[in-house]
Amino acid sequence: MLSPRSDQQWGTAMTREEFPDGTEIAGWYVRAVKTGPFVFVAGTTSLDNKGRVRGKDAGAQTRLTMSKISRALRQAGAKMEHVTRLTIYCTDIRDGGAITSELARWVKKSRCASALIGISTLAVPGLVVEIEATAVITDA
Repeated sequence: MLSPRSDQQWGTAMTREEFPDGTEIAGWYVRAVKTGPFVFVAGTTSLDNKGRVRGKDAGAQTRLTMSKISRALRQAGAKMEHVTRLTIYCTDIRDGGAITSELARWVKKSRCASALIGISTLAVPGLVVEIEATAVITDA
């Protein structure tokens, strides 16, 4: 596990903690950023740390992706029940049932605002799902 990094930006009191997970193959972003009670999880896929697609279908990719999101939230001190928004991108809107069935297992305790958006392609051939999350830690 990589350790978080904190920054003081532009001389303001805003503190950012960054939580990389080692699978950010592009190198210029991190999996999650925490500022105050907010945790912003970057677009996350089922890619492993070598950039290989894991999961052969939308359900499997959603499960692997949500596992990465859950881990990022924990590193930032949040839980799945703190998630307030999910944005789900998929390359075939007909996979919506498999995706939402899998998501229901992860957001059992609380529902959140969400959007399921059909798109033509994702960054790596074979990826069919990408998910962004926002959480607000209310019990800290």
